Amino acid sequence: MIAARMIALAVGYVFGLFQTGYLYGKSKGIDIRSEGSGNAGTTNSLRVLGIKAGLITFLGDLFKAIFAVLLVYVLFREKYPDAVLVLELYAGFGAVLGHNFPFYLKFHGGKGIACTSGMILAVCPLAAPFCLFLFITSIAITRYVSLGSILVVCSYLVQVIVFGQMGFLGVDAAYLPEFYVVSACFTAMALWRHRANIKRLLTGTENKFGLKKDK
Repeated sequence: MIAARMIALAVGYVFGLFQTGYLYGKSKGIDIRSEGSGNAGTTNSLRVLGIKAGLITFLGDLFKAIFAVLLVYVLFREKYPDAVLVLELYAGFGAVLGHNFPFYLKFHGGKGIACTSGMILAVCPLAAPFCLFLFITSIAITRYVSLGSILVVCSYLVQVIVFGQMGFLGVDAAYLPEFYVVSACFTAMALWRHRANIKRLLTGTENKFGLKKDK
């Protein structure tokens, strides 16, 4: 099982290396990491290159996590039927790591929210509706994309624990604690990547979506 976990992480990392925003920007003659917030994710692509770029980046980053999860499911569904959901989770986390820390871009990638969203859709779809509701509502009220992103990953973890304790996740009881721990890693990673945004939110200096570029 240890080898399977490592393979799942590696598969996810390889998929995560597909830097949609960076590649789209390069096709337009722009290094997205040197513009706006310097981030290679959806929000910066949207602000720097427009709605089309933002949508393409979001979908590319969303689906690379979904594809990684699906491939791991195909690889391990017969050998580890009781643990396949956990292995899918590892694949999703690997995709986030590949997106956030691509080796060929000197480990300078995005913040992993779109990738995490893809993992949620593929591994824990029960959590997706409330995550989406929080994201849209918080941005509509505050116009802080970072706040919406933070709420998504925090609510995901809470929902996983609640659904797991209620028996709704479909995860074998033997692997439930591990599922919680790996899920917590998604939240911890996202909070770490948003640490500068959190500081600005606390001081009231965070940029609002549609008003000016991130710093």
